[in-house]
Amino acid sequence: MSGPAPYLLAFGDSLTSGYGLAPDQAFPRQLQVLLATRRPGSIVENAGVSGDTTASGRARLPRALTSLTRRPDLAILALGANDLLRGVDPARMRENLDWMLGEFERTGIPVLLAGMLAPIFLGGWAARFNAVHPELAKRHGAALYPFLLDGVVGDPSLVLADRIHPNARAIGIVAGRILPHVEAALERTSRRAA
Repeated sequence: MSGPAPYLLAFGDSLTSGYGLAPDQAFPRQLQVLLATRRPGSIVENAGVSGDTTASGRARLPRALTSLTRRPDLAILALGANDLLRGVDPARMRENLDWMLGEFERTGIPVLLAGMLAPIFLGGWAARFNAVHPELAKRHGAALYPFLLDGVVGDPSLVLADRIHPNARAIGIVAGRILPHVEAALERTSRRAA
């Protein structure tokens, strides 16, 4: 991939912010390092806040966007894990994500929506939860990465001592797996701008 060095905004929760990790081990930094091998000078801004639900993310998004020094070429919106853990009604999660995607559209920032999946043993609730990210990506024309923790969930060697949050090696896997989707979203964006 060639072209100018992109500036990305990673907006999410502890999976983005790097809970329990050194700053250079957090998702934005690991993704930046991988992306920079193809696009030197790439920057991935860490706008993750541990504990964020879609509701708290929605509340802080306008302030986060106005504090940026330049418009991102792409935002990675990665919220939903804490909604899952807290059993938030998927309809409320949908409303919050829908609003955030609309806000990114209003400001002209393309989005890669990183999904979260509920375990199937949660039955109908899981089915409603799991439908939210794909449906909203389609509705808003956003790129979709279906499951942020793909390749990581279920492996006890890939979590911190709390047995919940991914360790640095796991985040490396996450960054590696999402990278082609990031590159494809950037290419799509540059074709639209041309």
